[in-house]
Amino acid sequence: MNYKLNFSLVYLILSTVCSAQKGVRIAYIDFNEIIEKIGDFKEATKNLERKAENWNKEIEIKKMQLKSMEDQLNSERFLLTSELINDRQDELDIYRDEIFTLQNKYFGINGNYINQKNKLIKPIQDRVLSIVREIAIEKKFDFVFDRSSDLIMLYSQKNYDISELVLRKINNQEKIKSRKEEIERRKQNRNKKS
Repeated sequence: MNYKLNFSLVYLILSTVCSAQKGVRIAYIDFNEIIEKIGDFKEATKNLERKAENWNKEIEIKKMQLKSMEDQLNSERFLLTSELINDRQDELDIYRDEIFTLQNKYFGINGNYINQKNKLIKPIQDRVLSIVREIAIEKKFDFVFDRSSDLIMLYSQKNYDISELVLRKINNQEKIKSRKEEIERRKQNRNKKS
């Protein structure tokens, strides 16, 4: 499926290049490189990793408790009736299921980790795509590819990489935003003093 999509995309580009009277302008970015250099992303990733570490600790504590319960059952097994052993086994199975459910809640396909990571990336992704569109229109590029995605780029010259341009524009926007916040804070401080 992916191969067909990539082939179709390459075919579209080549047919456009061959049939167009003017040269096609192509650029690319490395989305992963861009988001790794954005301060908001770094900070949010650290917070997410701290949460994941706490979730892992919680799961490990429950696993240690389960191991302790299993050890206790094994050491008392010869003193218990078969009915009591079965009851304890059922309790252990229920506790195992609770641990499994907790792992899925935190790290499963629709778990907290994935959901929060998607919430973290979505606004940054939208911001990057918006800036890529601006640059593509401004610089009159016909196509802009993401080098870090599934599209295989076998060769590219560095002068077609606009990742630094996108990153510069994002950083400029962040500086403007922080300046505006600083001006607003100063106004509020002056108003408080008055």
